Amino acid sequence: MDGARPLRKISESTFTLSALMGPQDANSLGNVHGGVIMRLVDEAGGLVAMRHAGKPVVTVAIDSMTFVEPILMGNLVQCRAQLTYVGRTSMEVRVEVSAGNPLERNERVTNMAYLVYVALDVDGRPTEVPGIDFDSDEERARAEQARARQDYRKRQREIDHRIKS
Repeated sequence: MDGARPLRKISESTFTLSALMGPQDANSLGNVHGGVIMRLVDEAGGLVAMRHAGKPVVTVAIDSMTFVEPILMGNLVQCRAQLTYVGRTSMEVRVEVSAGNPLERNERVTNMAYLVYVALDVDGRPTEVPGIDFDSDEERARAEQARARQDYRKRQREIDHRIKS
């Protein structure tokens, strides 16, 4: 137990979202719109957070997303999402995006993002989520890196709040 909170394994909520990119997803050059990929990334991340929390969630942050390679119409896109960090009410999810021609099996990583979600109770207020039960040193290391990113986000929010005040 993590205090009074139940613990859940990261593997219990890990999820892969796959979609074949069609003409409706691409521009006139055949490149898939970045917004289409961002929507898939948010859906995959949100599903992981919901599965872990067992409650509805909302997206509160998306760390920068760099598009390393273009994704083309006709590519199969896969968004592999995995929980990396859990706070009291928030969760960070890592989403790795890969794409490729499904006939040629030439999948390549095109981008990655970290997203933060907050679980909501029936009244729409933040609510506590289960902790993480780690299975590996790699999961623990990712959680430490995620904790540092979360600390940075909090400091940035404080700075932004002071600037606005």
